[in-house]
Amino acid sequence: MKKLSLTTQIGIALLLAVVAGILLRNQADFVNTYIKPIGIIFLNLLKFIVVPLVLFSIMAGILSMNDISKVGKLGLRALLYFMVTTLFAVTLGLVVPSLLKGILPVIHINTEAAAEAIETPHLSVMDQIVNMFPNNILEPVSSMAMMQIIVIALFFGIAMVHVGEKGEMARKVTLSFNDVVGKILEYIMALAPIGVFCMLTPVVVDNGPAVLGSYAALLALAYFCFIVHAGVVYASAVGILGRINPLKFFKGMQPAMLFAFSSDSSVATLPYTMQCTEKLGVSKDIGRFVLSLGATINMDGVAIYLGVASVFMATCCGIDLTMSQYMAIAFASTVASIGTPGIPGGSLALMAMVFASAGIPVECVAVAAGIDRIIDMGRTVMSVTGDASCAVVMQRLVGKKM
Repeated sequence: MKKLSLTTQIGIALLLAVVAGILLRNQADFVNTYIKPIGIIFLNLLKFIVVPLVLFSIMAGILSMNDISKVGKLGLRALLYFMVTTLFAVTLGLVVPSLLKGILPVIHINTEAAAEAIETPHLSVMDQIVNMFPNNILEPVSSMAMMQIIVIALFFGIAMVHVGEKGEMARKVTLSFNDVVGKILEYIMALAPIGVFCMLTPVVVDNGPAVLGSYAALLALAYFCFIVHAGVVYASAVGILGRINPLKFFKGMQPAMLFAFSSDSSVATLPYTMQCTEKLGVSKDIGRFVLSLGATINMDGVAIYLGVASVFMATCCGIDLTMSQYMAIAFASTVASIGTPGIPGGSLALMAMVFASAGIPVECVAVAAGIDRIIDMGRTVMSVTGDASCAVVMQRLVGKKM
């Protein structure tokens, strides 16, 4: 008998949690005493793996970009393009749900984790920037100060690239640890169906069937932002910079976008994306480089959803985000979208990192996990479309000079 996929198992766990929560609405003590603790164990495991996951995945991502120096202007311009579109993506993901506060249906999340969440002090912008840089290497790890951990990873990753052959041993150790951490994450994510059931059931007990309306709101928010980002940012880029009619671009990309939606993998979609961009006039050399680079570091859909989920879940917890918390979410989401592991559940672990950076209870990850598979299909389409738009733009900017 064929084993059910992880995403199918999580979907079943979501449905069972809704049913169990409705049936056990008068048994809140039983649920909180015997079911919720199992979910907390799953959350503790997620918290445990977040720091090494972020640390090693970002360093490995920097090491994988070492070949950019070989292609000069193409690599630098493609990287700049990805950074700019990601910035637009995370901004959109933060602004839209913030404007709709008080309108969307939300669920009430009352959890002890809220009291244990990392507090984000009310600091000035300059204080916030200063606090991004650690004064020692151990404290950020023990306190899960994610912004400082990201800075540490950036320094070590860049240094390993610059020292060249002398850093070969450090490079091998980093890549090896990155693989080991990825395998541990797979172990933890195998428990995700149980964790989702045990964390979501108490939420349904507190909110009843209203939780379904909240899920629909989160889903609609994410896909609305996906459509706006593609229709404004990508369409403007290919039209103004790439000199291609946006309608022609999206029509030409349809085969790759449909495959991305169904396969849920931008890497698996790569051959289709290359074929589509070649028909749009992109040379093989530029297409292969830009699309391969984009499949690794360009995850606009992830950046959008991390922003949307952060604001939405903060609202569910009754947290009024400050400007410094918005900055923390924006920065962490941008870096997390670059370092997203290419394994099932990787985005959930990075969501825990983003939540922690802004003082949002990590428990909310289990709530968001229920519809992560449906949203991930849209995220993959965004990644593939963004990579293709960059290839089209790079063909016009540097194609004739190569």
